[in-house]
Amino acid sequence: MALCGIGLSPSVENAEVVSLSGNLSTRLIRRSPMRFIGKPSNLNRRQCWGVRCSSARKAVSSMESEVNAQTASLDSVEEELEHVTRFKISNFKILDCVSVGLGGRADEVIFEAIVKDANSPLNNTKVVLRRLTSAQAQRRGKRAIEVLKKLVRRKLMYHSYSMQVHGYISSPTSSGRVSFTLVHGYHGSFSLRHWLRQSDWLPTLEATLALDEECVRRVGDDTVGGPAISRQLRLFRILMRDLLIGVNYLHSHGLAHTELRLENVHISPVDRHIKVGILGNAADFYENGLNSSTLDNNQDRRQMMIAFDMRCVGFMMAKMVLRELMDPFIFTKFKSFLTKGNDPSCLREFLLQFLSRNSPSGNSGLQILDRNWGAGWNLLSLLLATKSSKRVSCLDALRHPFLCGPRWRVVPSMDIIRWGLGSTAVRITEEYIYGQPQRSRLAHFIELMEMLNPNSKPKNWLELLPGKWRLLYCTGRHIGLTLRQPNARVLIGDVRLAVSRASKLSTNLSFTSEIGFKIMIGKDWPHDKTGISGKLEVNSLFRLTAGRRLYLKEEKTTGKFTLGPSSIQGSLAKKLSGRKWRKAIPFKEFPSSLPVAKLASGDIEVTMNLGEPLNQNIDTAKNAVQEIRTQLPPEMFDLSKLVCGTYVDSRLLVLRGVNGSALLFTRSCDDAMD
Repeated sequence: MALCGIGLSPSVENAEVVSLSGNLSTRLIRRSPMRFIGKPSNLNRRQCWGVRCSSARKAVSSMESEVNAQTASLDSVEEELEHVTRFKISNFKILDCVSVGLGGRADEVIFEAIVKDANSPLNNTKVVLRRLTSAQAQRRGKRAIEVLKKLVRRKLMYHSYSMQVHGYISSPTSSGRVSFTLVHGYHGSFSLRHWLRQSDWLPTLEATLALDEECVRRVGDDTVGGPAISRQLRLFRILMRDLLIGVNYLHSHGLAHTELRLENVHISPVDRHIKVGILGNAADFYENGLNSSTLDNNQDRRQMMIAFDMRCVGFMMAKMVLRELMDPFIFTKFKSFLTKGNDPSCLREFLLQFLSRNSPSGNSGLQILDRNWGAGWNLLSLLLATKSSKRVSCLDALRHPFLCGPRWRVVPSMDIIRWGLGSTAVRITEEYIYGQPQRSRLAHFIELMEMLNPNSKPKNWLELLPGKWRLLYCTGRHIGLTLRQPNARVLIGDVRLAVSRASKLSTNLSFTSEIGFKIMIGKDWPHDKTGISGKLEVNSLFRLTAGRRLYLKEEKTTGKFTLGPSSIQGSLAKKLSGRKWRKAIPFKEFPSSLPVAKLASGDIEVTMNLGEPLNQNIDTAKNAVQEIRTQLPPEMFDLSKLVCGTYVDSRLLVLRGVNGSALLFTRSCDDAMD
């Protein structure tokens, strides 16, 4: 207030000082000298001036120090950001509305504006002004401009896949701090998340991207329209490929995005490309350059950052395809399943718990991921792999069959072939129509899986076998639809095989067959199938060793058995000799034996629990056990009939019984979703 006692001149310099109290002018503010008006005419007036100046000297010096600090701060900002344009607030016409898709953080204030500068190439162009209020937000803004130095060398890629930063506005405020506003491109009113939440998102996005035959050829397709599932798959391929190209563009320049979310991604209706944000939190792969002393650490840092970005891409893909994950509660369960260490290859088994319910998308996402032998689930599991070293890169993801249309020839890897065989077998078992064609196909697929088993050594079995497995199918005897009248009407639920290992040094395994069922009271099947719940458990100890499975063939002339393929294996060998499977199978001819995990069982213990009032009736329990044994494969009731394991991975398991029948299991998820 003492400063007000000085008679300041209403000159340009004076206006410059006053502008510190809130004017948003972007001129570089310099400290101006203070001038007195007129000349004192007598000594008393000089003394008065002297007294007043001395009383205000402390305030003046404080003001000058603040101005110096602000000037130095503005000068340093100019030096750091000299490669972009510094705008003035007068260069813009601020609009009175802001699009919902531009919503920022709590420390950001968003404006839409139109450039009004005849000398600027952006004249009459709509832009976004992102005012960064906190120090952390301003660091993000300056980082976005700093990243521009690295990316601007390839301007075409930068303009196509990144939200272009045009410049900034910087001016001091009355509080002594510097206001910093980022000026970047406007790419539509919606983020990708807002697009996908629209009721008519599919035709609207197709119109925005102007999908035609020329456009869809970018993903290996040459058709437009068709069923809704085909249209969605085609659109997701275009969006995912564009997103991966943009992320790979950053990775190739030594940068990780670190903030890939649907909210940060926009679709430009002008060039029809995905923009991966303003890169305010982009991180460098190499902190200390490429020095030999820190090369190993830099490589680990690079791998970790790429893996983090790919995991974010996986979350985005999951939300795009599976609309149910837009629900925050379901997505939290989804992330919790992964953070607990569960293998992402089991995501389908986990997500079926709520995707099979009445969903607004009609389970279209499930159908999309199941197409092409379950290729979508495979890509999703690679993007969300638990170990960072196992996650797929952008270039490998772009070559994945799920993102390549039918017109592109893709040579699948052995892992993709195994995945496709297993996924197709699982899909057939879910049809519950076990006619001869289905049973024959399932037997062929299981035989192929056994031939391509990647984990044939006992140590691999000891690592992968522990866990809980759900029975899907048995190649042995099937009851089917009959007119028989059982003594107890038993409805079988899930049948699981729980395997546990006492210690890592032990080769002994504990097998527990868990059979859930319901008993219907009365002579006839009631319409309400609630019944009385029960559970049957069979326990046994096994010792796992290495072994081989021999294929026997009976000679017609002598009636003796010799080594070679049987009738089923013979037809399989004939099929494998064709051109389609010749490159996929690593055998030139059908082998006489294959490595397996041999299982030697011990004693068996059977327990059963029944709910009231049947828990007091011994005859009912006997009849229930007899009916369960009739409906189930004998290997699940008498575990000693399991003799070897022929296939295992993180998702599927195949065990063989003493009679040669195969039992197909899928890894069960303990985290049930209500």
